[in-house]
Formats: sequence, C-alpha cells, structure tokens
Amino acid sequence: MTDPLYHVTLVAPEIPQNTGNIGRICCCTECRLHLVEPISFSLEDKYVRRAGMDYWHHVDFQKHASWNDLEEYAGKSPIYFFSTKARKLYWDCPMEPGSFLVFGSESRGLPQELHDRFSDQFYTIPMPGNFHRSLNLANSVAITIYEGLRRKYQLHGKN
Repeated sequence: MTDPLYHVTLVAPEIPQNTGNIGRICCCTECRLHLVEPISFSLEDKYVRRAGMDYWHHVDFQKHASWNDLEEYAGKSPIYFFSTKARKLYWDCPMEPGSFLVFGSESRGLPQELHDRFSDQFYTIPMPGNFHRSLNLANSVAITIYEGLRRKYQLHGKN
C-alpha cells in the first residue's frame, strides 16, 4: 500500500460493528486504521467482519498495546483529536496528509489525560440539534475523513 492519506486511530473501541464500518471506510479512502487497546471485542468477531463485509481482509490496520505505543509509532507526525468536548470545529483542523486522526471509545470518549496534554489539538463536529448526545463513531470518522478528501481533491483539481 502507498502511504496512507490519514492514520485513523480508535482509542479503546467498544462496538465491533463500528470498528468494522470504520475499517471499510479506511479501506475505501486509503487510510490506515490504528486500534489502541483495550479493545472490548475480538477482531475475529463476526460483527466486525459483517460490518466490514468483504473489505476486512483488505484493511490496513495496526494494533497498539497502549497510547504510548501509538505515540512512539506516530513519531513527529501531526496528531489531531476529535471530541464532543472540543471547542474548535473539525473543518478548521489542518489534517495534513499523514496525520493521525484520533477518536475515543463510544461510551467514554477520549481519556481526560489526552484532553489535558493536547488541548490545542482537539476539534469537534458541530451538532446544532436539540439531541444532546453524540454522533455514531463511524459517522464521525466518515465526516472527518471526507473533509480531508474534499481538501485533497480541491487542492489537486480532482473530481
């Protein structure tokens, strides 16, 4: 595989269907999927494979034992975080190709320690409706990646 457009990172994912859907999105958009443990299910889980359909064996993914392992892997690559608790909007995120785009678990989001350490690198997807919960994780990842693709194609004049 060529260098990934983005490194989509899920910290402590809990729902296999979301991870399967996100793997499918990554496969279709030339992104690498990173899963940071703990993972609440087996990657052999039928729900991961069902949601990823026949894409799952094509997904470029890495598993990391901890956040520290992921950070070491990322090296000097830009890292951006997406959370309902952020104030800056996702379309203002630089999202350079090769960036790590980090999303938290479905029920807890990202750990407070990451909010504290990287507060200036947090972005949110606006939700102006009256429903005060968050978007589905796979939808949030798709929205973010496709904003990056829009920029890439706009910059390079592709349709």
